Amino acid sequence: VSMPGSVRMAVPGAVHGALRTLCLAALLGALAARGTELTLELPDSAQRCFHQELESGIKFTLDYQVISGGHYDVDCYVEDPNGKTIYQETKKQYDSFSHHTEVKGVYTFCFGNEFSTFSHKIVYFDFQVGDEPPILPDMNNRVTALTQMESACVTIHEMLNAVIDSQTHYRLREAQDRSRAEELNGRVSYWSVGETLILFVVSIGQVMLLKSFFTEKRPSSGGAGS
Repeated sequence: VSMPGSVRMAVPGAVHGALRTLCLAALLGALAARGTELTLELPDSAQRCFHQELESGIKFTLDYQVISGGHYDVDCYVEDPNGKTIYQETKKQYDSFSHHTEVKGVYTFCFGNEFSTFSHKIVYFDFQVGDEPPILPDMNNRVTALTQMESACVTIHEMLNAVIDSQTHYRLREAQDRSRAEELNGRVSYWSVGETLILFVVSIGQVMLLKSFFTEKRPSSGGAGS
């Protein structure tokens, strides 16, 4: 009678340990599956290029968005190792591009701001290479008792990916809205200073004009002697 009880006490600990392992793997998979993220400053009349060596038959995805500067637009193009342009867009605020490589070599993607003569741009991009790996390679060989927990961990993994994407989206929106608010605040401040100066000059002019109306003009001494 005591042995079944001991078995019942051992199973929850093993199950909880396996659940923690699966959930930790789901968390690490959600974090490790992300590609290279970078926020860069793009000066006026400038271009920035990045290079990545890829194998053939690999999928990569490029997501980018202009956070601040000018009309929030930028040029972007992607070239394969043979110099062939596989993607090109002009004056885009944001976009996403996916491609399966056909040849092995160095792929180049560039952001251009040559059309702008005085506006600096802040550009965010996310470069992902390959498909997301499974949570656990030997998941299909697991015992049947853990199937429900594995399904729960897969759901957690997908939710973590959704949370990461949402956080990135809202972080970019917050940065873009902050840039617009600061730009609007600067314009309002300059306009207020200009109005203050104009009002000051007009006030002085009115005072001098009114003073000239009440100033008595004395006759010249030459006219009095004659």
